[in-house]
Amino acid sequence: MSAVRTLRFAAAVEAASLVVLLGNLFTTHTPAVSSLVGPLHGTAYLVVIAATATAPSAAASGARRHALVPGVGGVLALRRMRSRTRTGA
Repeated sequence: MSAVRTLRFAAAVEAASLVVLLGNLFTTHTPAVSSLVGPLHGTAYLVVIAATATAPSAAASGARRHALVPGVGGVLALRRMRSRTRTGA
């Protein structure tokens, strides 16, 4: 699996788990949901950072810095890499 494909999957998991965690926080605040989704979110965050660090197109685009933003870093890094690829720079 390529680094960009891994980054896409991890970014989706990171964003979805953040939505679940915030939804749980603002509604029922069920400890079981936090116990299950919290580590999943943290792992996805670390995978986003690692996948961005190994992606060849991330260095020139500055996506590595964007990957460090908690919660949405994967989405930001993907957008940065995509926009850099489209412009051809």
